[in-house]
This record gives sequence, structure tokens and C-alpha cells, in this order.
Amino acid sequence: MQDIRYIAIEGVIGAGKTTLAKMLAEKLDANLILEEFQENPFLEKFYEDRHRYAFQTQMFFLVNRYKQQQQLNQQDLFARYIVSDYIFDKDKIFAYLNLQGEELKLYESIFPLLERDIPKPDLVIFLQASIDRLMHNIKKRARPMEKHLTRAYIVELAEAYNNFFFKYSQTPLLIVNTSEIDFVNNKKDFDELYEQIFREDRGFIEYFKPEASNND
Repeated sequence: MQDIRYIAIEGVIGAGKTTLAKMLAEKLDANLILEEFQENPFLEKFYEDRHRYAFQTQMFFLVNRYKQQQQLNQQDLFARYIVSDYIFDKDKIFAYLNLQGEELKLYESIFPLLERDIPKPDLVIFLQASIDRLMHNIKKRARPMEKHLTRAYIVELAEAYNNFFFKYSQTPLLIVNTSEIDFVNNKKDFDELYEQIFREDRGFIEYFKPEASNND
């Protein structure tokens, strides 16, 4: 495997990608890039009425993600690691799930122009979790803007993510099933995942399903 410097973490809403990104960044003393979802003025309205606010929400995210990812090209050249809680390509998952007709055509004409300037991660980590686990995490963190999120939408989103990463081949990929582990509160779970990330013999695409362990 090539040297890993830039790690990006992905997953459905509630999968724990931001939490893991923060934990990895702290352990690695890395530059941390977090998606600025709270800056999107349309997001809460989108969760209330997907069809009405899909295009505004999508375009705001696209432009904002592009601006943020452009900053990666200007990151401190002496930084050993960069950790992000999203990849730019994830924008397409939401676009194809929520846009239709002329709005989707317009999106498809813009996205390739922006994508070509975006640096690729050295490794993408895709966190998978059961729908029950995702809904539990969403409810537990209780973000006001997510109060209108439905189980049906999370099911749609999970299927879209699985389809996207089933075909994904842009970068090395580590798929992690997190349904039975707790890398936040169980140090053994986090250490085992960390070892998988930096395992020297890891293949280009691998699936990791750790077994549940008891807290110390």
C-alpha cells in the first residue's frame, strides 16, 4: 500500500464519521477537515420538504464543499496527516437521490467542472451501520435540524451509499461494519480499527467486520 497521508471518512447520517475523524485527527496530530453542514441555510427546510428544497440545498453544499476542498491544496505542506469527515464525490449520492429532471441535468453539467480540481484521499473509510443503529445515533445526538429526518429517508440514503461504494474505485477503500462495535467508548474497538487503517498488507478494497467486544 502507498503511504497514507490524507484519510477521508464517509457514511450515512449517524454513522459516526465526524466522531471517528476527530479521534483519528487527535491521535495522528492531523489537520482536521469537517463538513460545514450547519452553514447550509436550506438544510432544515429540506428535511421538512425534500422536493421543494432539494436543489437549493444541493447547490449550496456543492459550492461550499468545493471551496473547502480547494483549501486542501493550500494545507501546510509540513503536515504529516489530513483527516476529513467526507469526500467530495459524496455530493453525487445526494444529488441522484434528491434531484430530478432539469435540475439534475444542470447539476450534472456543473459537477465535473469542479471535481477535476479536487485532491483525492489516500484512503477512504466507509462506515456501515444498521438502520436501527443509525436511527439510534441520530436520536441520541438530537440535532434540531434533524428532527424531521424519517426512517424511510435513512433507508433510501443507506441504499444509495451502499450502491455508490459497491461501484467505487477512485481510491483505496476500507469498508467497516460498525453495527456491533463502539469505537467511541471502547478503546479496544478503536485500536483494532486503527490497526486496520494502517495495516501494511491491506488491499486496495477491503471489508472489515469486527466482532463486538466488552468494555473494560
